[in-house]
Amino acid sequence: MNSQQWTSKIGFILAAAGSAIGLGAIWKFPYMAGIGGGGAFFLIFIGFTLLIGLPLLLAEFVIGRSTQKEAVEAYRQIAPKSLWPWIGKLGIVTCFILLSFYSVVGGWILLYLWNALTGKLWEGNGAYEAVFNEIIANPYLAVGSQLLFMLITVLIVSKGVQQGVEKVNKYFMPALFVLFIILIGRSLTLEGAAEGIRFFLQPNFSNVTSEIILYAMGQSFFSLSVGVAVMVTYSSYLSKEESLPRSAFSIVSLTLLITLFSGLAIFPVVFAFGMEPTQGPGLLFIVLPAIFSKMAFGKIFFVVFLLLFFFATITSAISMLEISVASLVTKETKKRGTISLIIGLLIFVVGVPSALSFGVLSDVQLFGKTVFDLADFTVSNVLMPLGVLLVSIFVPLKIKKDVLMRELGVSKQKGYTLFIVWLLLLRYLAPIAIIIVFLDVLGII
Repeated sequence: MNSQQWTSKIGFILAAAGSAIGLGAIWKFPYMAGIGGGGAFFLIFIGFTLLIGLPLLLAEFVIGRSTQKEAVEAYRQIAPKSLWPWIGKLGIVTCFILLSFYSVVGGWILLYLWNALTGKLWEGNGAYEAVFNEIIANPYLAVGSQLLFMLITVLIVSKGVQQGVEKVNKYFMPALFVLFIILIGRSLTLEGAAEGIRFFLQPNFSNVTSEIILYAMGQSFFSLSVGVAVMVTYSSYLSKEESLPRSAFSIVSLTLLITLFSGLAIFPVVFAFGMEPTQGPGLLFIVLPAIFSKMAFGKIFFVVFLLLFFFATITSAISMLEISVASLVTKETKKRGTISLIIGLLIFVVGVPSALSFGVLSDVQLFGKTVFDLADFTVSNVLMPLGVLLVSIFVPLKIKKDVLMRELGVSKQKGYTLFIVWLLLLRYLAPIAIIIVFLDVLGII
């Protein structure tokens, strides 16, 4: 039995949803959908999430809960004396790189919050754009805020699953939903909002390329935190009495709902204010203040939203740091604080070039991308799909059918047809789809 346990089913669901509902859904999705053409990208994203992401999420739940071990040990227990434990190690490496640039954006949020509280964000029309440009270009601000974000993440992870990870999720995830609904209500009343809604919800496949399909697939995996061993570790803390299918469906539903909310909050404003939906990572930091500046008590609402946006970001960061810490802590829980700090500082150091890639290192290009963009592309479109591909091969090949059925609460009389559909999606559709998209992007087919 794992020494770390969730205290309740809702605690697990909110923590797992917190891992999924972070920068992936709130920050990254709007600008990826903007680049990918809006409605078409959203539809492809939903398809990947339901047909590949959900089956993969269930597969990782089975691996973690059946072994009650963190990622690397879970694979080692199922397939000892083989190379399969490297899937867990690949997940840890992926999370390490992901958190290195993710923490940069977390630092931006902290600085934005400070500028909102001090009033600098509202000094004249469009001040928020000037503030954002200053934040990303100033090396001291960018690196300092990244370090602060990582130290907060380390502090929470060092307290363990129940007092750290689970406790912070229970209170703020519901508040995030409420604020989003208020935000959407205001954005939809803006003049010109209808054009933004059409862009987001009306699919236009004329500009869809294999690269956009790859981005949609990567965004799906990024949003659900699959393929990086996070969900393997989180599910290892889950009681045997909880239903894995219901938990997975709840997490996917919450993720898709927040993604929908994100698009409905952002794109109407983008078009109402004549902005470009393709303007990239800064989209959220420029569009959201524009919404709140038009609202009664908007400045207060924006500060509250930034707090919740920070929370959504930190919960994802917690999950990424947790899997590295869990792989080293095992039974020596007294060393959790020290291990959390060491790994957190290493991630910070690796992330410094990403923090500087919008300023002093903006001219440094690798494969035509900044350090930040290259790290993002590598994680979302190479490492995550690779991790997903390996998991989709591993589970049907190495876990016995009776174990799968037991963990999923399936019998010949109950849910067997859905179980077979899940197994087929996992065994055939997931690997075939990922391989085809990869080969197409590489120009092989």
